[in-house]
This record gives sequence, C-alpha cells and structure tokens, in this order.
Amino acid sequence: MEKKILVAVDGSPYSMNSIDYLARLFKGDPSISLHLHAVVSEAGSGQNWMYEVDPLREHTPLTERRRITAEKFLRDAKARLVRNGFNVQQVTHVAEVSQVQAAPSIHREASKGVYDALVIGRRGMGKVGELFFGSVSAYLIDRCHDVPLWIVDGEVSSSRYLLAVHCKPQSLLAADHLAFIAGSHPESEILLYHSNVLFGSEQATEPEEFHKIWGKDWCEKYLDIENFLFYAHAQVLMDHGVPAKHITQLRMEWNLEVGRDLIKQAKKHRCGTIVIGRRPKEATKSLLGGVSDRALSQAQNLALWLVG
Repeated sequence: MEKKILVAVDGSPYSMNSIDYLARLFKGDPSISLHLHAVVSEAGSGQNWMYEVDPLREHTPLTERRRITAEKFLRDAKARLVRNGFNVQQVTHVAEVSQVQAAPSIHREASKGVYDALVIGRRGMGKVGELFFGSVSAYLIDRCHDVPLWIVDGEVSSSRYLLAVHCKPQSLLAADHLAFIAGSHPESEILLYHSNVLFGSEQATEPEEFHKIWGKDWCEKYLDIENFLFYAHAQVLMDHGVPAKHITQLRMEWNLEVGRDLIKQAKKHRCGTIVIGRRPKEATKSLLGGVSDRALSQAQNLALWLVG
C-alpha cells in the first residue's frame, strides 16, 4: 500500500535535516511516496497594487524571483533523496504561490485527505529556535490534527522508535500509524514505554471507547487496560507485520513530568523518533500544556510524531 507523505521545504538546513531523516528511514522502500511542498507567500508584500495596473501579471517580480529560488531548493532536495536511495518517480514537488502565510498554506495542503503524514523541520531550541517555534511549527502543532505531524529537530541519526504507551484510544491510534508506516520495514525496532507520573495520573478510558475503532471482539481479546495496554499496542504493531522480536517493552519509571521522561528514555535507549498519541483538539490542556507540547519544547536531535 502506498504511503504518501507531505514534506514542507524552505531551503533551510532545518528542512534539509528532515530530508536526510526521511532518506535514512525509507531509502529503498517502494511504498513511500514523497511530495515536497514549498510556499512562496505574497501575504503582506505590499505589491498587490501591481495587479490593478497590469491585470495580466501573474506574480510580482519579487514573488517570481522567490518562486524560482524555491523551485531550486525543491530540485536540490529531490536530488538529495535520489542520491540516498529513492527512485525519481517516488518524489514529486511544487512551489506554491499563496496569498496567505506559509503555515496556513501548508495546513491547507495537508488537509486535502491524500497524505498519511506531514513532515516539517524545526530549528534547535534557544532564542532563535523559540522564535521559529512560535510561528510555522507552532501553528501546525495547534491546528494540524487531521493528519499525523512529524517534527524533525536537528540531525536524527537513529532509526529506532520510542512509542509512548498509555490507556487512551489515541495512544493505540499512534501505534496503528507507526505500524502502518514501519510495518513494511522488517528491521524496524520499536520500544514501548509507559511513563508513570507521581501526581495527577490520568484515568483509563472505558473499554467501550475502544470498541468504536477496533471492535468489541478485538478489544475483548487484546485490550489489557490493567497493564497500561502494552499487549494491545504490541498486537496492533504485529497486525501490521512488525515482527514480535523487534518490539521491546521497557521498564516503567516514576517521574514528575511525562514529556521530559520521554525525551530521557529516547536518549537512553538510542531512539531517533518518539511517537505520541495526542489528545483531541477540543480537549482541555493543563496550564503547562500537553505531553506533546512539553516534549517538543525539550527535543533536540529527535523527531516527534504527533498522531491525533
């Protein structure tokens, strides 16, 4: 089955990090299809008056120069993927000239319903990184709930996955997404981890809530709520073809904050990607934000997949 992934490209070293990340994970996989997307925004350019003077003009001169530059970035990114094992036919690209800012344009493209994930590169944290985090990536983290969002921070060298396990349907959906993407890779290593919090642990979801997606029969057979759904997560992975020998259950540890603990476990066990099931968009977050927010604020040289 084809897996179509949208990749936001802006020509920066940070978007090139995401290109290298995809090449490392998926080179030689014919089921992966990448669509590289660059946005040239005319929002706030102050040159829209030119359309009134010359209604046949397609873009302003500045926009056209930026579009040509974006096309070059896209060709370079595609060539980089081809050099690293992708077939030319697996990679398409387009530079979109948009009347709105980049983030809404990327979100609109991702929401078309034809993509299995959206990939964006992010600057490392620090003052400059925080400024960027407050724009494109922050917008997409807040708004993009209709397609899994992969955020690549820095240079990711490991192809191991850390799957955050908890007793919520969105956690099993994250496992399902990971299984769909990684199931065709027989060498994928997936580590299951549940972070025990000392205070304010969430209540487990009632079994009936899982029936809506997986059905009553499957849930009665595999749903192990008393065991934090470790077995259910492993079963979802195996149902998609991930070998049992490539799935490891890590020992749970007590901690004060889940996001920090996930980062620590990923580093400790040499995982390059953390996969997290997100709470629904309408769900209320704590004053400190959700687990994914706190993990993202501390991630360095890691990729985070946010599902839901």
